[in-house]
Amino acid sequence: MRIVVVGSGGREHAFAHAFRHFGHQVRVTPGNAGIPGSVADAPESLVAATDLFVVGPEAPLVDGLADRLRAAGALVFGPGVDGAQLEGSKAWMKDVLVAAGVPTAHHGTFEAHQLTEALEFLRTMIPPYVVKTDGLAAGKGVVVTSSLADAELTVASYLSGEAFGAAGSTCVIEEGLIGTELSVFAICDGHRAVLCGSAQDHKRIGDGDTGPNTGGMGAFSPVADLPPDLESIVLHSAIEPTLAELRRRGIDYRGVLFCGLMLTSEGPKVLEYNIRFGDPEAQAILPRVTSDLAVVMAEAAAGELRSAVTLSSDATVCVVLAAENYPAPPRTGDRIEGLAVARAQPGITVFAAGVGADPNGGASPDGDTDLSLVTAGGRVLNVVGRGRDVAEARTTAYDAVRSISWPGRYHRTDIALPPVRTPAGDHQRSVSP
Repeated sequence: MRIVVVGSGGREHAFAHAFRHFGHQVRVTPGNAGIPGSVADAPESLVAATDLFVVGPEAPLVDGLADRLRAAGALVFGPGVDGAQLEGSKAWMKDVLVAAGVPTAHHGTFEAHQLTEALEFLRTMIPPYVVKTDGLAAGKGVVVTSSLADAELTVASYLSGEAFGAAGSTCVIEEGLIGTELSVFAICDGHRAVLCGSAQDHKRIGDGDTGPNTGGMGAFSPVADLPPDLESIVLHSAIEPTLAELRRRGIDYRGVLFCGLMLTSEGPKVLEYNIRFGDPEAQAILPRVTSDLAVVMAEAAAGELRSAVTLSSDATVCVVLAAENYPAPPRTGDRIEGLAVARAQPGITVFAAGVGADPNGGASPDGDTDLSLVTAGGRVLNVVGRGRDVAEARTTAYDAVRSISWPGRYHRTDIALPPVRTPAGDHQRSVSP
C-alpha cells in the first residue's frame, strides 16, 4: 500500500515506522530531517499516487484537510471538519457527551460576553478548579489550580482573548475529578469501533508533576493494575454512544477517537476526546501493535471496518527529550550527539520530532552514522524502551537516554513511576523518585 502520513513530529515518525514494518511504501509530509521518506509536497498534490492518507495532527483536520482530500478522491483516515469539532471545540464536545449520556465532569460553558456569569459559576465549584480554552491550544489550554484567585484570572484572560486569541474567547469550567487518568484509543469507521490500546502520559514539564503543561513529556503502555475489562467498558459506555450521537447529528466519523478518562470512585468519566493519536502516547502504543495497522485504518477510512488491532504483551516507555527553555520558545540549532549509539541498544527505538538537518553536514564527532541532526523544536526526540513490563521498559529507555546529548538537553526523570491520584486536566500521575 502507498501511504502518505501528514505531520512533522515523533507521532508521524512512529506511524511511518509501523507501516514500513509490514512492507508499505510510506512518505511523510512535511516530515522532518530525521524521518526517512519526508517530502515537502502538499498533501493535495499526492492524491494520484497514494492509496491511503493518515493525518497525524489535529490542526489540519480542524482546518478541513480530510474533506479536501476526500473531495479529490482520496481514502483518508481522519475525520472531516464536522467530526473534528470534538477537539476543535471543547464546548461542543461536552454537548455531545451530555447528549450521548456519557459520564463526564460537571461543567459550564461561557462566551466572551459572559464573564460575570462565568465567575459566579466558578465560585460555586469546589477546588481544584479546572479552566479550559474552547479551541485548539497545542495541549497548553488547561489550567488546574486550588486558588480561586488564579482561576478567576485565568477565566478573565481566556474570555478576553488575551491568552489564546479566538481559541480562548469561549471557555469551559469544570469540576476537578480525582483518580487515575487514562487514555484509550479506538479506530472508527463511522458505525463501528475497535480498540487500539491504552496509555498514560505526563504533561507537566517538571519531575513530580511540577511546572506548566506541555505537549507531553513521556508516556507508557500498557497501564498496570487496571480492571482487565476496562477498555471494553470504555468502548461500550463512552466510545460507541459517542459514535451513535455523531451519526444522529449527520456526522460520519472515520478516524481515531482518543478518549481521555479519569477513573474516579464513581467509575470512569470522560475528560475529553481528541481526534488523533496522542503525542507521545502513539510513540508508546504503536511499537506494541502486532497487526497491520495500515490495513485496519484503510478499512475504517472506507467505512468497512472488519479487522481487529492486536498488541504484544510487553510494555513500552517513551521519554521525551526536550530543548532548553521548553515549553517557552526553545533554544534551537544545537547538534545532537549519540543518536546512533542509542538506537543500537537492544529494545530501543528513537523517533525524531523537533529536529533539522545540520547545515554543516557530515557525521557527528562521536561516530554517529545517522544524518547529522540539530535541534529545531521544543520536543526534539522520543526515546522508546521495550521490556517485559513497564519497569524493565523504563530502565531500557533511560539507559538509552544517557547516550544522547546536546547543550541544554532536558528530560523528566520520573516517567512511568507508580501512579498517584490527581485532579482532572493535570494529566499527570507520576511522582519523583
